[in-house]
Formats: sequence, C-alpha cells, structure tokens
Amino acid sequence: MGDYDEDTAFLGQSGPYFWTTFFLLNALFVSTGFNGLYIVFVGAAPKHSCLIPEVNLTEEWRNAIIPITIVDGEEVQSQCSRYKLDVVRNLSAEGYIPGRDVNLTNLEQEGCLNGWNYSKDIYQSTIVTEWDLVCDNQWKVPFASSTLFVGYLVGSLISGQLSDRFGRKKVVFMSLGVQCLSVLLQSFSHSWRMFCIMYLWVGASQISLYISAFVLGTEVLSKTMRVLFTTLGAFLFYCIGYMILPWIAYGIREWRTLLAVLSATPLMNIPLWWFIPESPRWLITQGRVKEAEAIVRHAASKNNIEAPPVIFKESEDLPVCKTYTMLDILKSKNLRCITLMCLLLWMAINIGYFGLSLNTSNLSGNPFVNCFLSATTEVPAYIVSTWLLKACPRRALLSLFLIIGGGVLLLIQFIPDTFHHVALALEMTGKFGFTMAFSIVYIYTAEIYPTVLRNIGMGMCSSAARVGSITAPYVIFLGTYNKVLPYILMGSLTIASSVVNFFLPETLHKDLPETVEQMQECPSYAMHKENPSLLLLSINSASVQLVQLLCNFVLK
Repeated sequence: MGDYDEDTAFLGQSGPYFWTTFFLLNALFVSTGFNGLYIVFVGAAPKHSCLIPEVNLTEEWRNAIIPITIVDGEEVQSQCSRYKLDVVRNLSAEGYIPGRDVNLTNLEQEGCLNGWNYSKDIYQSTIVTEWDLVCDNQWKVPFASSTLFVGYLVGSLISGQLSDRFGRKKVVFMSLGVQCLSVLLQSFSHSWRMFCIMYLWVGASQISLYISAFVLGTEVLSKTMRVLFTTLGAFLFYCIGYMILPWIAYGIREWRTLLAVLSATPLMNIPLWWFIPESPRWLITQGRVKEAEAIVRHAASKNNIEAPPVIFKESEDLPVCKTYTMLDILKSKNLRCITLMCLLLWMAINIGYFGLSLNTSNLSGNPFVNCFLSATTEVPAYIVSTWLLKACPRRALLSLFLIIGGGVLLLIQFIPDTFHHVALALEMTGKFGFTMAFSIVYIYTAEIYPTVLRNIGMGMCSSAARVGSITAPYVIFLGTYNKVLPYILMGSLTIASSVVNFFLPETLHKDLPETVEQMQECPSYAMHKENPSLLLLSINSASVQLVQLLCNFVLK
C-alpha cells in the first residue's frame, strides 16, 4: 500500500467535501446520545413504601404501620418492611394508640407482602414500579444496566470483524436499523428478562454504530479534520443527544412511551446512506482501487480541485491485502504490550465515566436537571480537548485528566453532607476530567493502530471498556451500603491507571500508519522500548509544554 495521506494531499486539509462529510457523520452520533443513558430515567426508583391493603385500621395505625428508620442521619419511612399486619389489626381493633399504649419498637415486622406504593411526583412509571424491582429485587436494576454494556462488549467484538470484512459504511447503517428495532421492541417488553435481552441488542447495535462511524470518519477526513472529528465532532454530537435526553424524559414520564419515541430517532439518519462515502483506505486494502479513486475524485470535484490522472500509483496492481484478525495483534510482542496497556486504560476510564453518568439519578435535587448538568459538563471538556490536542502530547494530556478525575472523586468523601452543592460541583468536575480522558483515549488509540488493524484494535479496546462499564452499575450500587465507597474505588483505580499510558508511544503530528510494519517503524515506538530515560524526558517536556499553553490561554 502506498502512503494514502501523501497520495491525497492535493485535496487539501479542508473544503466543502470534508465539511459536508464531517457534519453528516456527526449527525449519526446524536441518536447514540439519546439511547446510551435512558436507563437513568427508565430504571429510576421513586420513593416507595409497603402497600397497606384495605383492612379495618384506625387512622393512627394506618399512619404508624410503616417503621421509621435512620438513613444518612435522617428519619425516613422504611421502604422494605412494615409492622406485621395481623398484629396491628388486632391492636387497632382493641383501641390501642400507637406510641402511647404500644411501644412500636417491640412490634414484629414483615416484608411488603402486598406490594408497594410508589410516589408519582417525578415518574408516572418505570421498570422499577412495573416489576417491583426494589428491596430483594433491587439488584435487577444494575443488572439491567449491565446488559447494555454486555451488548457493548458483544458489539465491540463483532463490529470490527464485520466492518473490516464488509466495509465501514454498511456496518454503520445496519447498526442504525438494529438499534431502531431493538429499542422499539424493548418498549413492548412484558417482563424484566425480555427488557434485559433487548437491552443487550441495543448496546451491541449502538457501539457498532459508534465505532464504525468513528473509524470511517478517521479514515475519510483529512489529518486536520480528523482531530476535530474525533474530539469536538463525534463526542460533541453524542453530547447533544445526551443533553436533549433529560428534556424528552421530562416531557414523557411513562417509560414505554419514552422508549417508543426514542426508537424513532435513528430513522432520521437512514437517508444519509446516499451522501456518506465508504472509506477509500479500506477499499484500497481490499484491492478495490478504482472505487477508492472514484471517491477521491468526487471529493476533488466538490473541493473545486483538479485530481491527477493517477492517484494511487503504488496501489494499482497490488493484490488484496491480508485479512487480519485479533490473533495477529497477539503475534507481535510490541503489539501485545501496547494493546494490554490500552485495554487497562479504556477499562479504568469507562468505570469512572459511566459510574458518574449512571449516578446522576442518585444525586440530591431534580434528576432531569442533574442529568442535563452532567451532559452540559461534557461540552467544555470536548472543546478544551480539541484545542489541546492540536499542540499537546497525547500521553501528558491523558494522565493529567485522569489524575484530575480520580483526585476529585477521592476528595468528595471529605465533603460534609450539608454541603450538597459543593459535592455536586466536585462530581461535575470529576465528570469533566473523565470526559476529557474519554475523548483523548479514542483519538489516541485510533492513531496508534495501523489501518489494517485499526478497527480490530478499537474493537478490542472497546471490549475492555465494556468490562469497565459492566462493572460501573455495581460500583454505584455499593453506595447503598456506604455512599463514599464508589468514589474511593473509582478514584483509586483512575489514579493508578494514569501511570500506564506513559509507556505508550506518542502520536502527535505523526501520519496514520497503514501497515503493521509502518507502525513498528515509528521512531517513538523504538525510543521508548530501548531507552526509558528518554521516555521520562519526553514526559517532562510534554508537561512543561502543556503548562505553557494553559498559561498563555489564561493570559489572553
């Protein structure tokens, strides 16, 4: 394969073709923002208490039958128990007054044998209220959340193989169709099990769409537009969907209707099939050079540039390139080490990012506003990351924001309960750090792997990330036992992972490698492998450069 960037340099770094493709590809990510985190509302648990059947009880006993417990220093009604109904009914019939004639602490308690009463102040219905996913069944909510991320894991594993075999564009639009159908079927779920099964399909289709579209944009756009697409573009448009989600949920408080409405959002992207091109890089690896040239010539005409008679000189007579699999990554010691470090990074970042995202419904205050604030926090993160990635080394940036995200989470536990706003501000700061790390690690990984392995490499890293996101709901669930425990776990893991990426190669101002050989010939790979002292020197230099850029920005 020839040098694609060099062969297509005549197209320039921007122009109508690149900008049109940029916005069309980004439009695909809006629906992923809608469908990625609706479990925050669909799986919310309203205030609830045991249902008291219509039996002959005095008003005093009907008000006192629910025990009072202490939660975070406050007296609240028990959500999972009541005083034994037969005993209370007899005491009521005999005319005893609770608290005066009877010491309630001595009464025997029982579970909510007749079901629960749910508050409808915020939600009309959720899967929790419909299938009583509280108390002994409370574990089913984080399990349902995890099925989405299991779907992410499955989709990450298969999307790379399908995309490398059939093309980026076909997998993108196939994923759109599956996403639409699976969310619609989920809205008709007749049981919690069916909801979880369909949620797995939602996750698989969504991550397939995201990764395939992300790789397609990385390969189609110019070097300058690539950075904009993989930071401010893809993530910001995902964030737009994420920001709109709480307001759709605010207007639709019934979970089935909400899912039915959200299922229609991917349909708006179907007409884009006729406007989004296939990746010329992928076509060349398949020996389809004429099709790749046709796309590039179309790009030239849109940019009002005359294309040369022959574009891909070294690629014309080459046979179809070897089809790579995950096993090829394991054959090379260099690739194995790099992939292992990438897997650890993606796992840690996803635990923190999704842990904080899923925790928004548990924060004090309005859940819709909290979710909107959580999404809004991501916007400046993507803008700042776009600006920093143009000039700053990837490794220094990634470690810096991992330390910010993890450090803030460790500080939250020291904030008194009365300072709710301070804790919320710190949580949003942590979300900012994780969002920065999330956006950086995507483009960093895409730049590390060569074209022939890029989709597989991204798929493997995304699979490791799913292990982290599958774990995230259970990390948040630990907050029911100790509210600071999730923050300690997420913060410690993030701080520890910030060291890992120092040993990855730097990709700033480097061309995308096309083959495994080009990747391993990169000077930064050899430098860090042979001379660790140079690695430390480059880290110090990168840190100084980052501080200088931030100071210049503040002074301006």
